[in-house]
Amino acid sequence: MTNRIEEEVIEQVRNSTDIVDIISEYVQLTKRGRNYFGLCPFHGEQTPSFSVTQEKQIFHCFGCGAGGNVITFVMDMENLSFQDAVSKLGSRIGLTIEDSSSSNPEVKAPVSKEISIMKQAHEFASEYYHHLLLHTVEGETALNYLEERGFSKEVIEKYKIGWSLPNWDALTTLLERKGMDLQEIEKTGLIIRKENELKYFDRFRGRIMFPVFDESGKVIAFSGRILIKSENEAKYLNSPESPLFQKSQVLYNLDKARLEIRKQRNVIVFEGFLDVIAASKAGITNGVATMGTALTSQHITKLNRLTSNVTLCYDGDKAGMEAAKRASSSLQAQNIQTEIAILPDAMDPDDYIKTYGEDAFRTKIIEKPHSYLSFMMIVLKKDKNFNNENDTLQYIQEILEILSERTSAVERDLYVRQLSKETNVSDEVIYQHLRKLQANKAKQSKNQQSAPIQLNPEVKKPKKTLSADDRAERILLAHMLHNPQIVDVVRTNSGDQCFIRDVYEVAYVHLIGFYEDYPDGDYQRFLELIKDNEVRKIVMEAALSERDPEHEQEEVMDCLRHIRKYRLVQQIEQKWQELKEAEKMGDLIKAVQLAQERIQLKNSLATFEK
Repeated sequence: MTNRIEEEVIEQVRNSTDIVDIISEYVQLTKRGRNYFGLCPFHGEQTPSFSVTQEKQIFHCFGCGAGGNVITFVMDMENLSFQDAVSKLGSRIGLTIEDSSSSNPEVKAPVSKEISIMKQAHEFASEYYHHLLLHTVEGETALNYLEERGFSKEVIEKYKIGWSLPNWDALTTLLERKGMDLQEIEKTGLIIRKENELKYFDRFRGRIMFPVFDESGKVIAFSGRILIKSENEAKYLNSPESPLFQKSQVLYNLDKARLEIRKQRNVIVFEGFLDVIAASKAGITNGVATMGTALTSQHITKLNRLTSNVTLCYDGDKAGMEAAKRASSSLQAQNIQTEIAILPDAMDPDDYIKTYGEDAFRTKIIEKPHSYLSFMMIVLKKDKNFNNENDTLQYIQEILEILSERTSAVERDLYVRQLSKETNVSDEVIYQHLRKLQANKAKQSKNQQSAPIQLNPEVKKPKKTLSADDRAERILLAHMLHNPQIVDVVRTNSGDQCFIRDVYEVAYVHLIGFYEDYPDGDYQRFLELIKDNEVRKIVMEAALSERDPEHEQEEVMDCLRHIRKYRLVQQIEQKWQELKEAEKMGDLIKAVQLAQERIQLKNSLATFEK
C-alpha cells in the first residue's frame, strides 16, 4: 500500500521551492516582462515558446501545450512518480520524504517492462563493478593502475568507476540468480548470446569500467578499457546502442555538470569521456563529452537549453581540429556563441595536464580560448602556401564567406586587417570583395523572401484560433478550477453532459472526484494528480485563461447557454441527416416523426437566439 504524503508536506515543498530555480537547471531562461522564457525541453524548437511564471509558480509551453507546476515539471523531466518527485524536491529544502522506488514500483511514471529491466540490470552491474574495484582482491591491480595515473578515490567514487572480472559469465550468472530476463538484458549489450545456443556470456571481461549516465543520473551504458594490452582486443569496448542508449542523444557527465553549466553560463565540450574526467581533476566542473560520435543536432539542442555559450576542447591533432571545425560550424548555425580551446602539439587534455599541470590547462587553455573566426583562420590556412595565388585567393574567399555573416563592424575591421597582414593583400581590396559578397547575399535573401513559399499542406500548420465553442468550454473549466462551488452550479444547471469535447468531460469528471477528496484543493494540486498529458494540457490552458471573477455567475451561465446552444445545433443537423436517410429508405412514418423532433429542437434553439 502506498504511503501517502501529508498534504501539509506537499504544500511546504511547493511553497518552499522556486519553479524558476528548478527549471533553470534544465532550461536556459531569459526574463521578458513578468515571465521567463526558454526553449521547451519537451519538444524541439528554435524559437522560445516555453514560459515560466514566477508569480503563479507554473510553466506553460505555447508550442506543445505542456504545462504544470514545479512538481509536475520534475515528474515529466525525470520520469518520476509524484511521490518520488516530491521526495527529490523535499531533499533540497532539508525534508526527508520516503520515496516509492523500493516498496511501490507501481506508482512510478509509466515505463515499459523492457526498459525497467534494462535499467535495473545496468544499475546492478554498475554497483557490482564498482564494488569489485574498491573492495576485492581481484580489483587491486586495476585500482593500483588507476591510482598510478592520478585517479583519486574521490574521482573513482564520483564517476562510479569499476572493474569487470576476466571470467566469461561472472555478471551473467549474478543477473540470472536475481531472476532477471536475460533475453531482455541481451538487447542492451551487457551480455551476449552464444551462437545457436540459449546461453549467454559477459560482454565486458577484464576491463576497467566507466558507466555512462543519462541526464537523471541513471546508468544506461558502459565503456570498458582493457588493462592488459592485447592484439586481439580493442583498447576500449563500448556498449552498443540500445533502447536505453543512443549516442546521438547522450552527453557524458551532463547529469553532474548541469548546475555548473547554468552557474557559469558556459559548457566545455570534450571529445571523449576520459577528457571530462581529466579536466575535472583540474577543477573544470562544467565539462561534457560526446560518446564516440560527432556533435549532433540533438546534442546542440540539449546544450542550447542550458547555455548559449559553448567552448570546444578537442584533441590537438589533425582529426581533432577537423572535428572541432565541424562542431563549431554546427553550433554557429544555431546562433550559439562558440569558442575553441586549442591544445598544442597534437595533445589531448590528459597529455597536456600530465605535461604542463592542471593550473596551466585551466588558465592557458580553457580560460583563453579562440573565437570562432580566429579558430577558422588557423584551420583554413593550414596546408596553404601564400606564395601561391590560388591558395591565397581561396583562403581569403573562405574567411570572407564567414565574415560576411557578421554584423559587428569592429569584428569585420579586425579580421580584414589580419587577413591583409597574412596575405599581403591590401585592406581596400579585401573590403571591396567583402562588400560584393554581402551585396550578393542580401540580393539572394531578398529574392527568397519575395518568392512565394510552397508548403506541403500536411506540413503547414496555421496558428489555431480559438472558436467560440472552445472558448466557452475553457472559461467554464477555468471557473471550476478556481472555485469548487462552480462545479455544483454546473451539475445543477447542465444535463448528463457538461462539455462538448471528450477531453474536457474527462477533466470535469476527474475534478468532481478531486473536490470530493480535497474540498479545499486548488488547481495546482489537481494538476499533480493528472496522469494523462492531454487532460493536463487543457487543464493548464484553462487555468491560465482570462476570466471575470467579479461576474463569475453570469459568465458561467453564459458559457453553459453557449454549450447547450451548440448541442442543439448539432442535434438539429443530426435529425436532418436521419430524416433524409428515412425518406431515402421510404420510411415515411419515421421521416414525419424526425421532422417533428427537428421542429421542436429548432423552437428550443430560437429561445437561445432571442
